Amino acid sequence: MQIDVVTLFPNFFEPIVNGSILGRAQSKGLVKIRVHDLWDYVPSGERADDAPYGGGPGMVLRLDPLIACLEALLGSNLRVPEGCEVVVPSPAGTRFDQAAAKHMARLDRLILVCGHYEAIDERFFKLVKSTELSLGDFVLTGGEIAALAFVDAAVRLLPGAISPESLRAESFAQQGLDWPHFTRPAVFRGLAVPDALLSGDHARIQAWREASARERTATKRPDLLPKP
Repeated sequence: MQIDVVTLFPNFFEPIVNGSILGRAQSKGLVKIRVHDLWDYVPSGERADDAPYGGGPGMVLRLDPLIACLEALLGSNLRVPEGCEVVVPSPAGTRFDQAAAKHMARLDRLILVCGHYEAIDERFFKLVKSTELSLGDFVLTGGEIAALAFVDAAVRLLPGAISPESLRAESFAQQGLDWPHFTRPAVFRGLAVPDALLSGDHARIQAWREASARERTATKRPDLLPKP
């Protein structure tokens, strides 16, 4: 898989995409992550943004550097090939979730375009076939934080990135939350680990985990439970 990130702030990504699971996935050859500095496509002495037509607060990310960068990635016709998707983090997009992460992980190539300032010039979406995705109903300074979340959520699902057992057991794998987790010491400030987890009885442990996962989901995220 190849991931291209277009941003005005490439240094934001470098320590994270090259560390931990993302770094190991690249070392294994599972994914190639390239961060493209949008400033390389802004003419010398000019700004990456400009005032909005019609007036009002904020600045708008200009089209010309964005399109020049996308042409370098896709070709002058800006055609998005099969198996590739261009994604723009945006409050106007559909809500990102685990299903969206799985979809991204199946792509051959993912191009993330990080907006900044007030917005991206709306004509971008007429020129480039793209998908808008939202990290949630709140406003961020730019698209970088959301883009990094998308990358992390997708890459960890690539075969070989982490153990299959971890993927099967985690939250959302079975349409619900994971069970509660505990580690040493067995008692801390009067709070004890559940007896079942200390029993050594694998059937009892599994039964406790399944029941606790259902209870935790029903209590904290009832919206994840199957509808009657």
